[in-house]
Amino acid sequence: MSKEPTRCSWCAGHELHIEYHDAEWGVPVHDDRHLFEMLNLEGAQAGVSWLVVLKKRPHYQKVFANFEPEKVVRFTDKKLEKLLLDPGIIRNRLKVFGVRQNARAFLQVQEEYGSFNDYIWQFVDGKPIVNKWKTSKQVPGKTDISDTMSKDLKKRGFKFIGSTICYAFMQGVGMVNDHTTDCFRYKKV
Repeated sequence: MSKEPTRCSWCAGHELHIEYHDAEWGVPVHDDRHLFEMLNLEGAQAGVSWLVVLKKRPHYQKVFANFEPEKVVRFTDKKLEKLLLDPGIIRNRLKVFGVRQNARAFLQVQEEYGSFNDYIWQFVDGKPIVNKWKTSKQVPGKTDISDTMSKDLKKRGFKFIGSTICYAFMQGVGMVNDHTTDCFRYKKV
C-alpha cells in the first residue's frame, strides 16, 4: 500500500482540490488563453470557495467560449443576461458582465505588449518567486506585487482584480510558488 504524498494543507478534503493542487497550482503558465481563464475564474471566486469554482469550471469553459477573449468580447448584453439564469455558473451580474469587460481590456493589453503573458509576467521580472513557507498559515493573502498588479489592471479597465484576487491568480499560474516546503510539489514547480 503506497503512502499519500505530503501536500499543502489547503487542498485536503476534496478530490478536485487535490487534482488542481497536484496538476496546476503553482505551475508557470505562459499561454494567453489560459491566463485569461484563470484571471476570470479567480475573480468569480470572490466571496465563494475555490471548490465551488472548480466544480463549475467545466461549465464556465463551455458558456464562456473556452475563455477565448476574441469570442467573449463579442458577447451581447442579451447573451450575458441569459447567462445570469444559468445555475452552472456563479450568477453575479457584475462578475458575468465583468468577463466581457476583461476580454476588452485583455485584448488591449495584447495589442500593446504583443501578449498578455509578456505584460503579466513583468510584475515578477519574468520568473516565478519561490517562497519557503513551512506552513500554509505563513502564506500571505496579498503582497506589494499583487497590490501593484491590481492597481495597474484596474487602470486598464479589468474587473474583479483586487490585490487578494491578483495574489491568488499569481499562485495559480505559477508566478509565485507558495507550496509549503514539505509539499511534494514544492520542488517540482
